[in-house]
Amino acid sequence: MTTTNGTVRLAAMSDIHVSKTGQGALASIFAQVSERADLLAMCGDLTDYGLPEEARVLARDIGTALRVPCVTVLGNHDFEAGKQDEVRQILTDAGVTVLDGDSCELQGIGFAGVKGFCGGFGRGALGPWGEEIIKSFVREAVNEAFKLESALARLRTAHRVALLHYSPVRSTVEGEPPEIFPYLGSSRLEESAEAEHFVCDRRAEGKRSRNQTQRAPLDAFHSLVPRHGEFAFLPVDRNKEQRGGHQYCRNRPVEVLDDPRSSWISTATGQ
Repeated sequence: MTTTNGTVRLAAMSDIHVSKTGQGALASIFAQVSERADLLAMCGDLTDYGLPEEARVLARDIGTALRVPCVTVLGNHDFEAGKQDEVRQILTDAGVTVLDGDSCELQGIGFAGVKGFCGGFGRGALGPWGEEIIKSFVREAVNEAFKLESALARLRTAHRVALLHYSPVRSTVEGEPPEIFPYLGSSRLEESAEAEHFVCDRRAEGKRSRNQTQRAPLDAFHSLVPRHGEFAFLPVDRNKEQRGGHQYCRNRPVEVLDDPRSSWISTATGQ
């Protein structure tokens, strides 16, 4: 697809869980993305068990059918077999940009990506108190947040996309059983984004960063983009400053306040 009028159409998908026997399952989806989008962002859980064999299946489908740049992060499933470094290398060799505390620029849009971690949201977030194993658990969430903050700080583009697997805010996991909310994400990720960027999210319009400096706004994707071979689109106008602050793509269309140009157009039915 050719970018027109300075607008980049970004396709997003997640939790595709490619298996060893899934060769060709995503080829038609990748072909559709190539026809209708300029970039593809994937938000982790690319493989079922984190096996190199599964990553090779995905890499072959990408090499066969995807004709636009692709950027991704890994998810918890991609760590299951302890082969995440090999999975990352296989995808990199297939031309995919795999982010882990890194940043990159594609077609004028800056991407920063981390897997993220869990621990809960807001006042319910787990704190580093008590046993050492609890402190280590919290430290992992803090480290992922620091990685995201550092990656975002390196970007100088007008449009920045934070690519995550774990959710950065509680509102994105609503609809799941409440008792598992703490295992689905951490608000420390959102706090890291706000440390360096002016944000204006749907819950607190006009909220500023701690240093009160207005900066380029941040767009955020996370684990609940359409799953299992479905995808959503976000049009990003490179000629205009983005409005609406954080944009959390869910498994159903989301209208971003203050900027109708940036509403989600979803091909998925959602649930």
